[in-house]
Amino acid sequence: MTEFRKEHDLLGELEICSNCYYGIQTQRAIQNFPVSGIPISHFRELIRAFAYVKKAATQANAKLGFLTQHLAEAISAACDEIVDGHLIESFVVDVFQGGAGTSTNMNANEVIANRALEILGYDKGRYDVLHPNTHVNMSQSTNDVYPTAFRLALKFKLDKLINSMNYLRGTFAKKGKEFTDVIKIGRTELQDAVPMTLGYEFSAYGVMIEEDVQRIAEAQGLIREVNLGATAIGTGINSHPDYSCIAIEKLRKISGVDLITSSDLIEATQDAGAYVQLSGVLKRLAVKLSKICNDLRLLSSGPRAGLNEINLPPVQPGSSIMPGKVNPVIPEVVNEIAFQVIGSDVTVTMAAESGQLELNAMLPVIAYNLFLSINILDRGCIILTDRCVSGITANRENCLKMAMQSLGLATALNPVIGYEKAGEVAKKALETGRSIADVVLEEKLVSREELEEILKPENMIRPTNFTRRNAC
Repeated sequence: MTEFRKEHDLLGELEICSNCYYGIQTQRAIQNFPVSGIPISHFRELIRAFAYVKKAATQANAKLGFLTQHLAEAISAACDEIVDGHLIESFVVDVFQGGAGTSTNMNANEVIANRALEILGYDKGRYDVLHPNTHVNMSQSTNDVYPTAFRLALKFKLDKLINSMNYLRGTFAKKGKEFTDVIKIGRTELQDAVPMTLGYEFSAYGVMIEEDVQRIAEAQGLIREVNLGATAIGTGINSHPDYSCIAIEKLRKISGVDLITSSDLIEATQDAGAYVQLSGVLKRLAVKLSKICNDLRLLSSGPRAGLNEINLPPVQPGSSIMPGKVNPVIPEVVNEIAFQVIGSDVTVTMAAESGQLELNAMLPVIAYNLFLSINILDRGCIILTDRCVSGITANRENCLKMAMQSLGLATALNPVIGYEKAGEVAKKALETGRSIADVVLEEKLVSREELEEILKPENMIRPTNFTRRNAC
């Protein structure tokens, strides 16, 4: 049979299972917020960041003489265990919760307090010896601890995302080099445009990703600014004047992250602008990834009734009724990831706007959506790289064939015979089903030798200096 201990708070008493490291305030959150079924432990970086913050606060309070050494050592040891991945199952409150993250903070306070009590040789719940609020939460409020831990966790997760993005970017760059001599027709608005190389196309995808690596790095700079020491609303009530400086210095050392204290703690406690900025950058990345995946699906369409310029690696049968069909399922799932990130950006925007006065109570839903977006973008980049991009091959002959029969070749004639004449050539070629070259030679607009030079693939994919018949 399960044994229980009794704990009390200002609302009364509750029974807590005797083996549980969390306490009564966490139990109330379990009862109040049975929303998603996703506990905060799902985001391990957040739990690790909370342990870093609690340890830094404990060391600062010990240095200032407010915590005895033996209590500080026990709390710090409990935090170290959490950093190492222990007790993760004890962080049980739902990611959706009212109260600006108070339930998350109290979950951390209670787990740390009860594990510290065990380290000291006491039973869980002996809060007369070491209390979750009085000792673990000393000089703190949810309103400075939660956003500080949140930002620290974002830094860890964004580092991982940047690595995945660079992996994808590098793979596109390699494909760009591999396809550097594959001539194809470029398209605008899904219509034939002018010749290019498949290498240009894939290299451009790499640059698109590289740009957003830079944008995310810029957003990381914004989240380095934290409000630790602000306590409830930014005035620093219940903390020593030196606490903030000492705590942030301890946190820098413990976490290895170069955090800075906001110059205005009142502003920092209520403003969610950095999260909106970061969410916008994640949306930007999602939009680009989705656009790239749309392109990959189009370029690989067919194989006999589509563009069929590239082959995506087959990863699974594509139909329960059509034998032999293979679908572009990896680009499709990345499309789905992008749609989710775009939706999450709307949630972050509305939650940031909904903060009133000195605090934004909607921080938990901002955290959930940013963590979700970063997680799935990170996985999406890796899956897209490993299961799709790295195995793409080019249908070289088909690419060249479509390029050389395209009406877009008429554009290369502009400098020589003029725009209007080139347009007439393209129109006649379309109406008669003949090639641009055949029409030009039939009408004796240029010599065969000159035409061959103009329509050389290598001369149509870069700037040239053909003599203009009529100088501008």
